[in-house]
Order: sequence, then structure tokens, then C-alpha cells
Amino acid sequence: MFDVVQIQKMLPHRYPFLLVDRVTNMKEGENIEAYLNISITNQVFQGHFPNHPIYPGVLIIEGLAQAGGVLAFQSVPKEEVEDKVVYFMSIDKAKFRNPVRPGDRLVYKLSVIKQRGKIWQLDAKAYVDENIVAEAELKAMIMDK
Repeated sequence: MFDVVQIQKMLPHRYPFLLVDRVTNMKEGENIEAYLNISITNQVFQGHFPNHPIYPGVLIIEGLAQAGGVLAFQSVPKEEVEDKVVYFMSIDKAKFRNPVRPGDRLVYKLSVIKQRGKIWQLDAKAYVDENIVAEAELKAMIMDK
């Protein structure tokens, strides 16, 4: 549905902090599915367990938040897109279930728990090969730049 070029029009993040490669499915105002390919060439593996590379959990949560930002951003009228940004507000109930390694495809699946005005509460889960690797409840807000 959205490739990385389109995602960059919605999110202010750029390499190495853009953590969504593609959005594959989305129902506006309800849910989103996106992914990030994890490559051994990622700079994080130089310092995060270099002899046993594991993708950091904090970056998984950030990737989930970015995918949630894309979902929330769909509620912004097209003419206001350049004047808005989605800010990450909170993380609750975060759990890390399994490690993510180079070569994995990290799949983000988020659904809306509650949306009131500019504030979005999301149920967020990350998977590798249908196995859950992380989950959390996230909150984000759409703001003026």
C-alpha cells in the first residue's frame, strides 16, 4: 500500500531511524500491517552483541510506533499533511518474547484500541514468521509542527 518513499512523506524519520520499509495492509482508522527487513549490514549489529547479533527491543517498539504513526496520519486531511507530525506519547504493557536476528522480516501489526480527537491508543504486536517477538500498548498524538 505504501512503499518507503511514501512513508517518508508522512514520517520525519530517515536512515538509520526510519524503521518501516513497507505498509502491506491497512484499514483506515482500524488497523495496519507493515514490515522491516532486518539486515546484517544494519549499523546496530556492530555494537549490539556483535558475536551474537540480536536486534534491540527498543528499536522494535520504535518501529511499531512508526507504523502506528502512519495509521494515525491517515486521518489528517491531505492539504494539512506537511503541517502535521505524529508524536509518540507512551508505552504500556511492553513485553519481549523472542529474539530478532539478521535475515528476519519483522512484521508490525497494530489495531486501534481507542481514538479520541488527535490521540490514538494502539495494540501493537511484532512478529517474525508468525511468532510474536514483542508487544505493547502505544499512545500517539497528531500535532502541528
